[in-house]
Amino acid sequence: MKIVISIIVIVLVAVVLLFFLMRGPDVSQFEDLKEPKISQKGDQKMVVVKANGDPNVVGEKTFGLLFKMYFKIKGTSKGPKQPAPRARWPKPLETPKEEWVGLYAMPVPENTAELPEIQPEPGLDVSLTTWEYGNVAEILHIGPYSAEEPTVNRLMEFIKKQGYEIAGVHEEEYIKGPGLFGKGNPEKYLTIIRYQVKKVDES
Repeated sequence: MKIVISIIVIVLVAVVLLFFLMRGPDVSQFEDLKEPKISQKGDQKMVVVKANGDPNVVGEKTFGLLFKMYFKIKGTSKGPKQPAPRARWPKPLETPKEEWVGLYAMPVPENTAELPEIQPEPGLDVSLTTWEYGNVAEILHIGPYSAEEPTVNRLMEFIKKQGYEIAGVHEEEYIKGPGLFGKGNPEKYLTIIRYQVKKVDES
C-alpha cells in the first residue's frame, strides 16, 4: 500500500511540474525589459559546463549535463522556482559557429562547495565559479535565436547613448526556449540579452 501511495505522489508531482514547464513563464514579469535597461546585478555562484562548437550541434548534450549536475546539487530550487539557464559567449558573435566557445551555466546556492561526481563526455568541462556582474545592460528578445541581431544592435546603441561601454562578454538567459517535447514555437522564445557595462570615463 505504501508503495502505491508513493507512486501516486511521484506521478502527481511529475504532472504538476510538467504543467508549469509547459505553461512557461509569466511574460508580464519581464515587461520592463522590453525596453533596454541598465541596472545593478549581484555576483552569482554558478555551475558551468564549457563546450566548444556550434550550439546547435553541442547544445543539447551540454545542457543535458548542466541540468544533471544542477539537480544533484543540494539546495537548488526545483520546479516553478527553478532559475533559467544562462550562457556566456566569450568570442565575437561574428566568429563562425563551429569555433564558438560556450559557457553554459545555472545559478547555485552560495554555500555550494563542490560538484557531484559525474563524468562528463569528452570535450565538456565542468566547473564551479562565480560570475561577476555589477552594472549590466539588458533587453528581452522575443523570437528565435537566429533573429537576435537587431535586438543586440538596439542594446548596443542604448549602451552608447547612456554613456557606457561594454565591459564583459555577451550573455544570454534563456527564460523560455525549446521544451521537453521538442523545439516548441521559436517565435515565442524569451531570451534576456545581457552585458556588463561601465561608464566611458571609467576606462
